[in-house]
Amino acid sequence: MQTAIATDIETLLKAENLKKGFTLHTQNGIHLSVLSNLSLVVKAGECVALTGASGSGKSTLMRCLYGNYRVDSGSIWVKHGGDWVDLTRTEPHQLLAIRQTTIGYVSQFLRVIPRVPALDVAAEPLLELGMELNEAREKAAQMFARLNLPERLWSVSPTTFSGGEKQRVNIARALLVNYPILLLDEPTSALDATNASVVIGLLQECKAAGCAIIGIFHDEEVLTQVCDRQLSFGSSH
Repeated sequence: MQTAIATDIETLLKAENLKKGFTLHTQNGIHLSVLSNLSLVVKAGECVALTGASGSGKSTLMRCLYGNYRVDSGSIWVKHGGDWVDLTRTEPHQLLAIRQTTIGYVSQFLRVIPRVPALDVAAEPLLELGMELNEAREKAAQMFARLNLPERLWSVSPTTFSGGEKQRVNIARALLVNYPILLLDEPTSALDATNASVVIGLLQECKAAGCAIIGIFHDEEVLTQVCDRQLSFGSSH
């Protein structure tokens, strides 16, 4: 049983004293320190933007918060099903459960299985939660319509989609579940102004519903309209 942490009722994620580095074995074992004593608290209905130069550690932090990278030291506490869980000490099966219901992640790239229709790609997380196929597809269709994804593409595999079309499938897939915590890696990078505006509206709805958002946003419009504060990273090491 992991020890509970002292925090207020609105906090959904609390990272403390994170350290993360990489050893470059192909370059004489050089060690690069990327995150050093980084701490972060994010509350329900709050959006924190990670800002700083390329290579300063923003994406590394995102991957640590999603459990793709294990930190060298520190803790990442998330509110999962009413309990506090330290991601740095979770077993693989527990991490999968957290990703199913608690933490959603929109990366810049959509990984898809060939021949699976876009509608089913977006509906998959709902099916994993036990929703009936027809209902999951209907919810995915409604989200696709909001995101202006042409209906002719819904039954097609996203492997041939443009970058902006793939990004909208990725966004739909994450927003359908109503995760308490959302990690967003440049969610509007491939979108035109009209569709970026739609995504801004959707993210504002997520915040209003109590979602805690952490993101990398290079779009000033998103920063201005969605983010409450920024966590700045220094230059790369």
